[in-house]
Amino acid sequence: MSGFVGVLVSDQWLQSQFTQVQLRSLKSKFVSLRTESGKVTVGDLPPVMMTLNGLKDLTEDEIREILGESNPTAGDEIDFEAFLRAYLNLQARDAAKKGDSKTSSTFLKAATTTLLHTINDSEKTSYVAHINNYLGEDPFLKKYLPMDPAKNDLFDLVKDGVLLCKLINIAVPGTIDERAINTKKILNPWERNENHTLCLNSAKAIGCTVVNIGTQDLIEARPHLVLGLISQIIKIQLLADLNLKKTPQLVELVDDTKDVEELMSLSPEKVLLKWMNFHLQKAGYKKPITNFSSDLKDGEAYAYLLNTLAPEHSSVSTLDTKDPAKRAELIIQHAEKLDCKRYISPKDIVEGSTNLNLAFVANIFHHRNGLAVDNQKISFAEMMPEDEQTSREERCFRLWINSLGNVTYINNLFEDVRNGWVLLEVLDKASPGSVNWKHASKPPIKMPFRKLENCNQVVNIGKELNFSLVNVAGNDIVQGNKKLILAFLWQLMRFNMLQLLKNLRFHSQGQGKEMTDADILNWANNKVKSTGRNSQMDSFKDKSLSDGIFFLELLSAVEPRVVNWSVVTKGEDDEEKKLNATYIISVARKLGCSIFLLPEDIIEVNQKMILTLTASIMYWSLQQPAEDSKSSSPTTAAEDDGSAAAETTSSSKDENNDSGN
Repeated sequence: MSGFVGVLVSDQWLQSQFTQVQLRSLKSKFVSLRTESGKVTVGDLPPVMMTLNGLKDLTEDEIREILGESNPTAGDEIDFEAFLRAYLNLQARDAAKKGDSKTSSTFLKAATTTLLHTINDSEKTSYVAHINNYLGEDPFLKKYLPMDPAKNDLFDLVKDGVLLCKLINIAVPGTIDERAINTKKILNPWERNENHTLCLNSAKAIGCTVVNIGTQDLIEARPHLVLGLISQIIKIQLLADLNLKKTPQLVELVDDTKDVEELMSLSPEKVLLKWMNFHLQKAGYKKPITNFSSDLKDGEAYAYLLNTLAPEHSSVSTLDTKDPAKRAELIIQHAEKLDCKRYISPKDIVEGSTNLNLAFVANIFHHRNGLAVDNQKISFAEMMPEDEQTSREERCFRLWINSLGNVTYINNLFEDVRNGWVLLEVLDKASPGSVNWKHASKPPIKMPFRKLENCNQVVNIGKELNFSLVNVAGNDIVQGNKKLILAFLWQLMRFNMLQLLKNLRFHSQGQGKEMTDADILNWANNKVKSTGRNSQMDSFKDKSLSDGIFFLELLSAVEPRVVNWSVVTKGEDDEEKKLNATYIISVARKLGCSIFLLPEDIIEVNQKMILTLTASIMYWSLQQPAEDSKSSSPTTAAEDDGSAAAETTSSSKDENNDSGN
């Protein structure tokens, strides 16, 4: 058995989504599909997909329809990896159909899980229009805009990285400090690579799934990957207000406190569906909408929705029309009167384009959500408790977990870890082989004791890894104990980071001893000292770090050309400190660090986040060849799985006991 290799997949991320037992079984199914010519086509897939686990709620026709979204020609040949991607996509859609928000966030996952490398011209046209609209007046880009969707303008423009960085800032303002973007008219390869590295690490930091996208893909402007990333960025922008914090009027969708808590745990995509069904039910439409594809093809739901939201423009002819294509045209005309026809065409409605339907519905929501201004209900929503520090840590851990490329995408950390499955996935990444998958239950989990079994295994593995878990039991996770969940995740991140640093040091220096927090602190101080500067940090709680100067000197020490000192302030007041902190985060991401802290974490000297920042810079530095320490060659660490995991981790032993504070 020592020579056993198993089923190998060239895409490491794709390989990580399956066990060898699953891969062997799927390979056998795939081989059985081969015809006499030795080929497998898209049209061959639906019957065999029906027999696979996790697709119980999809009919054969629905599977054929979903596969057709990626490739409408049934006779096209596919390979084994395309077969695996199709299976993952179908699993996500199956989970979405049954309304299981905890195992699916298809609007993010599906964007980079395409069956074949085909380009959807409608999506391309829609995204080009979006970019022309939002970035048309940008000082740097306006000379290149508007782009022509019929040409390759979009793919030509993304090659230097500026466009995607600017688009991320439109989606989540302030994510990237534009002083860190290289915006010369002609960029050298190193500068172009920096922009793409900054883009990918910043995309992770707003919730994009970019595990299978690298800087070279963006430099070459590979269309399917570029459109997949742009799709995610735009959707994050369009769905940003689909939560109670941004739109407290959404509380009208629920009746009591328990329902409010459930609403808060839903993904933005699910909230949008809930909002749509709320209005459709009031309008007398009987069929619930469960997706942004097949349920909207006939246009009836749109007709009811727009008639309800904008009765002044309603027309009985829209519903009287029997031809779906004609009805779709009338829907677009109705939407145009509201100034919200963007993103979709009648053809896209009839064909059931998931991405464009979702964008269209989100645009309608922004223009006219139709929710009443019930001051009593809104006040209740606004009073929902939210601790700022807890919220920041929840954001950081959630983004870190999603960046690892697990099958399960989480939207609400405290809700989505309660069944234990996500934590088992992360533990298996941090400590391969530590999870006994035979004793684990995969969502959806109906039996409460199965969730408890998962969480008990999580706690037991944590104890084996020497986490501080005194009086912590699996039931604490099942019950959603925020303090204990944060404490566990902090230790898991710390363990992950220290293991990565230990392994890296072993390979580069032959030292296999355990890495400690003191090692990280000493490394940072010695690195800065080696450049002749006098700055140092006494600990990761050193209040002098709030001006940001030490970290800028550390970044400059590991790569002299990465910091533009002409834009650095002295950090003498709050405004100057924030400018420096924002710049530090973007420069670190531009270098290749995958980090999720906020400027406030540096200004306030948040001990945990200061550790993650220092450790991530150290991790990047140790990856560089020794002879290049003064002037590093272009890095592609942004897309490296280890870097993604390295982003946020490291802490002192005493923090393990109070990390929930």
